[in-house]
Amino acid sequence: MTRENYMATRSPLEKDFTRRDMLRLGLYGLGLTAGLPSFFRTTATALAATEEARANPNRILLVVELTGGNDGVNTIVPYADDAYYRQRPTIAIPANQVRKIDDHFGFHPAMIGFERLYKDGKLAIVHGCGYEKPSLSHFESMGFWHTGLPRMGEKLGWVGRLADNLDPEGRRNFIVNVATAQSLAVRARNHSPLTFYDPAGFTRSGMYQEQAIFQKLSRARETGNPSLDYLSTVAANATDSAAFVRQAWADYKTPVDYGADAAGLGLDLRKVAALIKAALPTRLYYVSYVGNPFDTHVYQNDVHARLLTYAADALRAFMEDLKRLGRADDVAIMVFTEFGRRIPENVSKGTDHGTATPMFVLGEKMKGGLHGTPVSLTNLDEGNLLYTMDFRRVYATMIQEWLGYADTTTLLRGEFPPLGMFA
Repeated sequence: MTRENYMATRSPLEKDFTRRDMLRLGLYGLGLTAGLPSFFRTTATALAATEEARANPNRILLVVELTGGNDGVNTIVPYADDAYYRQRPTIAIPANQVRKIDDHFGFHPAMIGFERLYKDGKLAIVHGCGYEKPSLSHFESMGFWHTGLPRMGEKLGWVGRLADNLDPEGRRNFIVNVATAQSLAVRARNHSPLTFYDPAGFTRSGMYQEQAIFQKLSRARETGNPSLDYLSTVAANATDSAAFVRQAWADYKTPVDYGADAAGLGLDLRKVAALIKAALPTRLYYVSYVGNPFDTHVYQNDVHARLLTYAADALRAFMEDLKRLGRADDVAIMVFTEFGRRIPENVSKGTDHGTATPMFVLGEKMKGGLHGTPVSLTNLDEGNLLYTMDFRRVYATMIQEWLGYADTTTLLRGEFPPLGMFA
């Protein structure tokens, strides 16, 4: 067939829609993932969700990212360890100020919200999370945590791969990413994450130059071209989803105080609560701090105290709000950061990039308390902590125990036994 004959057989949309249009649309960010070409492959080889996952279709996982490298040692304070005070003569939290967990550890004094959750048995602390040969680069280490596959060059995120296996058909709005830009963690092969930051102004109208392309796609019907049919479906779904988000946010009101005038994480968690209230069929939510606020190299104490207050208060309020909405039993929360900080304080009364750090899991239907082996403050690697818990064991816990997907070995490409946190 000649090019002229081929062009004559194309639909009007196909004739007007060029490769440049597709590239421009990709930059516009309808949520098309890196795995777009694979979308058209059969999903017959996709792993099916387990019976337990199908038996709990309402369960939701919320992942919270403390971006910048949270100082875990000043978060869960080893107040009974003399080495802590020797290494941090200026920034260590005095023993008489910590909110004591037991005779060795205590919460930072700013973490009233976490102390309350812990006492209620709704918060688990996992000691010493990390991985072999850790990176001290924000970009590289975050990439390892986002993919769950350190140093493997994986292009899809662990949350995205989880979605692909829980729901191989790629139902829309299965993943929501509250952020200014889509996280690698939610990048999937079969799913197009719904990504937004301002729910009131959320729109898929695009830049002026992109509106004509978007309008073509939104109006399109069956073209006979699988690629264009898929893109038109995404465009229509995006328009509907944006309208849903705007309406859900406009309708949402809560008496619960999220702290700090509901800015930052408090604001983002309120957005999640609004969508849960509106019954968006999302199973996986992902939120993160904008920028690297936990990168506390200089005069750490004041800024770190504020950050921990905001985070602890917001998460406690979110769980209270879920209870008000009747959805507390359906949601579990995992909190992580890309690395901890070095044990010795630096000359600027801050801490530099480190390695192992605690992770947190919150929920109504879980076993709270301390999990794993505490790190040593004296057996160090050039001032860095030696990790005692592979972070993927926490991922496996959320995937298998909470969401009911059993094949974590394939998903995480290794044996990572879950921690027995959920009944």
